[in-house]
Amino acid sequence: MAAASEPYPHTPVLLDRVVDLFQPALGGAGKVVVDATLGMGGHAAGLLEHFPEVTLIGLDRDTDALAIAGERLATFGGRVHLVHAVYDEIASAIDGLGFDRVHGVFFDLGVSSLQLDRVERGFAYSKDAPLDMRMDRTAGVTAADVLATYDEADLRRIFQRYGEERLAGRYAHAIVERRAEQPFERSADLVEVLTRATPAAVQRQGHPAKRVFQALRIEVNAELSVLERAIPAAMDLLEIGGRLVVESYQSLEDRIVKRAIAERSTSTAPHDLPVELPEHRPTFRPVIKGAELADADERAANPRATPVRLRAAERIRN
Repeated sequence: MAAASEPYPHTPVLLDRVVDLFQPALGGAGKVVVDATLGMGGHAAGLLEHFPEVTLIGLDRDTDALAIAGERLATFGGRVHLVHAVYDEIASAIDGLGFDRVHGVFFDLGVSSLQLDRVERGFAYSKDAPLDMRMDRTAGVTAADVLATYDEADLRRIFQRYGEERLAGRYAHAIVERRAEQPFERSADLVEVLTRATPAAVQRQGHPAKRVFQALRIEVNAELSVLERAIPAAMDLLEIGGRLVVESYQSLEDRIVKRAIAERSTSTAPHDLPVELPEHRPTFRPVIKGAELADADERAANPRATPVRLRAAERIRN
């Protein structure tokens, strides 16, 4: 399926599969779906085209993305409601629009194509730019602020936890040494320090800045703590038969999604209880066994699909 409005170059990841997963939940009149990570609206356009009676609520913390998506989805008129919000604010966003429950919630996690492709946002280590990395440029601290104010132990912690970086301590020490002479303002400055601190043998295994940039981005935007709140909140909003569909791009995100689905899909009955009571029965069932990956054709057509992990679950009782 081609995305609507061809002037927008972004190719949505696994769009056909996402539409298939929502088919049982969104067919028919009166259905409401939330795109909790709207971006430039590629998935949203696909859902609106395929389900001509659905109402879509699009959330995004990035005002640039909301502006682009608003233009892209304008042809769908009153079927679209856009909200400037972080996705853990999903319940208040839905309530503010007068809805109690919805029939589908979609998450496409991580950094968006818009944020990666706009050099001035500072997300890409391969291009020199101000060290910003805020998904919402109207609020919060920047990556430069983190590098300037966190002590060596805290820098090491976020590089280890959010970047799973083996050289976290080495990098944290090098950053603290450098900032004593000159503050970090641009991505090229940070890349240079990280490269100098990386043994040649390790450099041959991949770009030394990749995991550090990921860790800084997650820290600046509180991505994992937001996600830990957002997935349960989204599941609480679903009607019986409603579906949650999530695309993750790194293991830290995927573990949170996997755990949330498993908790709602498992009986809460004590092991020694002879009969499972109704209140102990699972409220969700996984629609996909494990996580689905993009196939070779999808990866070839859209390289950004390469790391995706797709999970889905359906509400089966309140």
